[in-house]
Amino acid sequence: MFIISVAYLKPSEEVDAVLPAHRKFLREQYAKGLFLMSGRMVPRTGGVIIALGDSRAAIEALVQLDPFHRAGIARYDITEFVPTMTADLFDSLRQD
Repeated sequence: MFIISVAYLKPSEEVDAVLPAHRKFLREQYAKGLFLMSGRMVPRTGGVIIALGDSRAAIEALVQLDPFHRAGIARYDITEFVPTMTADLFDSLRQD
């Protein structure tokens, strides 16, 4: 699993202009089963995505397709982790 931390590099007006395309990208990744959860940070300086992926390289390639990346709106920090404890809701993701 991966935590993708998205940090905005541009003012909110520029973020908002690309937001519809970014949300479309997110919906596509949810439909493929790659993204599990996402949302904006508080305060609104970026966002967080929880993702499934075969490898870090695959996730790195995927974020290159995000309209935020293509427009130079955001920077992405990717953290890979292995879930060993989860809420019951996420039992299928745990790797004991």
